Amino acid sequence: MNSEIVRILLLALAWTAPVVLAGGLLLVAMRRASLLISMVLMVLIPMAATFVGVFGVSGMMFTGDIWRTAAVLAAVALVTLPAALWLGRFQARRTVWERHMREQERAAEHSRRELIAWVSHDLRTPLADIKALAEALSDHVVTDPGEVASFATQIDRHTVRLARMVDDLFEMARINAGALTLDMEAIDLREVVDEVTSATSTLAQRADVAVHVTCPDVAVTVNGSASALSRILTNLIVNAVAHTPSGGAIDVALGSSHGAAWIRVDDTGVGIPENDLERIFETSYRGSPSRTPSAIDGVPAGAGLGLAIAQGLVDAHSGSIVASNLDSGSRFEVTLPLVPAGA
Repeated sequence: MNSEIVRILLLALAWTAPVVLAGGLLLVAMRRASLLISMVLMVLIPMAATFVGVFGVSGMMFTGDIWRTAAVLAAVALVTLPAALWLGRFQARRTVWERHMREQERAAEHSRRELIAWVSHDLRTPLADIKALAEALSDHVVTDPGEVASFATQIDRHTVRLARMVDDLFEMARINAGALTLDMEAIDLREVVDEVTSATSTLAQRADVAVHVTCPDVAVTVNGSASALSRILTNLIVNAVAHTPSGGAIDVALGSSHGAAWIRVDDTGVGIPENDLERIFETSYRGSPSRTPSAIDGVPAGAGLGLAIAQGLVDAHSGSIVASNLDSGSRFEVTLPLVPAGA
C-alpha cells in the first residue's frame, strides 16, 4: 500500500513538475504583461498541472475519473477565473494608486527640500543685514541723524520682510496639514477686487506699473472667505507687479460664465517659460532667473510661497487656478463656483 502511494506521488510529480515549470517560464517571459494576465495565468497553471497529473497517474487513459476531474476543474475555473479577473483589476488599481502616492511623496519631499533651501537663504540674508545695521548703530559707527534714520528704515524693511515670510510659512503649513478653516459666506467679488486693487495701488505706483480694473455692473457672488479671497488676489497682483518691468501694465478683470466666476490678472512682463508652467504653483518654486521676483521699493522678494498659498486657498474654495502666456506677458486665472441668483 505504501509503495503504491509512493509510486503515485512520484508519477504525479513527474507529470505536474514540467507543467508548473513551463508555467513559471511563461510568467517570466510575460513579466511585462499586465497584472490581470498574470493573475489569470497563476490560476490556470495549478489547474492545468492538476489535470495533467491525474491524467498521467491514470495511465494516460480517458477514464471516468478523468472526466470527473475535468468537470470539477471546469467548475472551479468558473469560480476562480472571474475572481482572478476581479482581483487582478483591484490589485492593478491599487498598484497604480500606490505608485501615484509614492510619486506624490517624492514630489512633496523634493518641494520641502527646496523650501528649506530657499527659506534658509532668504532668512539668513535679512538677518545678516539687520545684525550689521544694528551693530553699526550700537557701536556709534553711524552718528549722522540722516544716516541713523536711513539705517533704521532699512532695519524696518528687513523686519517687515521677515514677518511676511513667517506669515507665509505659517499659512503654507496650515494648508499642507489640512488645518485650514475658512468662514464661508456669500461674497460679491467686485468688493474684493476693489479692496485689493486699492490696497496694492501704492505698491504698483512705486514700481511704475499701471493697474487697470474691469468689473461687471451686476454682482458676481461666490461662497467664500473674504480674507482668503483677498489674499488670493493680493498674491496674484503682487506677483504680477514683481514680474512686470517699469512702465508696464496689469489688467485685473472680473466676470462670470457657465455657472462660474472668474478673475484674470494679466501682466505685460516677461512671460512664463513653458518648463515653468507645470511647476509655477509648487511651494518655493521660482523657475528661471527671468521669473525670479525682484525687489519692490527696496523690499526684497519673499520666499516664493505666494502662488502656492493662492492655489491652496483656491482649492479650499473648490475652485481652480491656472497660469498661461499671452502674446505679451502672462495670465493667472482663478475660477470659482458661482452662487446662483436668488440662492
